[in-house]
Amino acid sequence: MAEAYILITVQAGKARDVYEELSKIKEITHVDAIAGPFDIIALIKAPDFNAIGRLVIEKIQNIPGVERTLTCNIIHFEQ
Repeated sequence: MAEAYILITVQAGKARDVYEELSKIKEITHVDAIAGPFDIIALIKAPDFNAIGRLVIEKIQNIPGVERTLTCNIIHFEQ
């Protein structure tokens, strides 16, 4: 299982709409509105990193109001 944080910049006034649309995507396990250079952060779980990439390109970037995304793959250290 692969996981990633997706940092999202949205158009002014669209944060709530984008947040609600992201919450409908089953692979997204958590969404938060944040302050700073990005507006929203989402946690995604998918079978592999290719699936995460497809989800970002095909679903997240197509949500009206999304301007830009930054995908941060999660690395789990072995213990």
